Amino acid sequence: MKKIIGLGLESSCDETAAGIVENGSTVLSNKIASQIDLHAEYFGVVPEIASRAHLEIVNPLIESALEESGLTFDDLDYVAATNRPGLIGSLMIGLQAAKTISYIKKIPLITVNHLEAHLYAPFLNSSAISFPYIGLLVSGGNTALYHMKGIGDMQLLGRTVDDAIGEAFDKVSKFMGLGYPGGPFVDSLAQKAVKKKKIFPKLMASKNEDYRFSYSGLKTAVINYVRSNPDYDMAEVAYSFQESAIEILIRRTFAAARDLGLTDIVVAGGVAANSRLRHLFADACRHEERVIIPPIDLCTDNAAMIAGLSYHYYCREEFDALDADVTAKIRG
Repeated sequence: MKKIIGLGLESSCDETAAGIVENGSTVLSNKIASQIDLHAEYFGVVPEIASRAHLEIVNPLIESALEESGLTFDDLDYVAATNRPGLIGSLMIGLQAAKTISYIKKIPLITVNHLEAHLYAPFLNSSAISFPYIGLLVSGGNTALYHMKGIGDMQLLGRTVDDAIGEAFDKVSKFMGLGYPGGPFVDSLAQKAVKKKKIFPKLMASKNEDYRFSYSGLKTAVINYVRSNPDYDMAEVAYSFQESAIEILIRRTFAAARDLGLTDIVVAGGVAANSRLRHLFADACRHEERVIIPPIDLCTDNAAMIAGLSYHYYCREEFDALDADVTAKIRG
């Protein structure tokens, strides 16, 4: 089998990443430069700071990815970059770098949907991707459920009507005086709970279930509880909050899978690194059902998933022109 080598660039939010993948699955390098320290004091991403940081690190990161893989620009068959959705200024940095490489080396340019790339991540360094499956994307900016029918063919089933789950973790963490990003802090604190009481109710529970999510009410419930109980146990609150936040994910995801008669479920995005989420999803499986979650290092934003997914577009010769643009939001 001929080796097809692709360079992927990711800069949609607050991580700059460059990765090189062979034949859509074998990761040769995956370099990530985090900006957590730059945004921690604001408890959220500042777009102007993010764009500046991407600009400063993108070229050295590409060089580092090539060095780690033992390759040069001349070995690349294509270059890919995230162009949707994300922060406009951040997206432009990665895409412009990819355009430059495409133009100078005369290799195809491929632009990628960041959300689809996350749901492709579990298939890197593993078995071949198999469609169809249910895809759950959980991160700081997204909580959405998809019917993944094929490459480039993803049907939105439901998404959050307000906050994303990662955003809820960040806000609760900030209110409780923990750290940023909130997910790892809440996850760690919740493991210290002893009584493990149910403090907060099941989210969006009704007789007519659908595939939507909502986290604004849970966030408010946590704030109100803490204010009304000055001697509250932080670990118990973190545990109950996390259980409620994850329960709706499991309920919605398995309902969709069973409604559509699908047995494979992919859970991806930064929140997929949560230890309790990984445990509860595994426990919820019945019979032949299978939950596929990427390794921890492929849950957060990375460029290997961009390069890997783009291989399939390369094989279909679906390339982009040098005037390709970025998009902050996408439908579906």
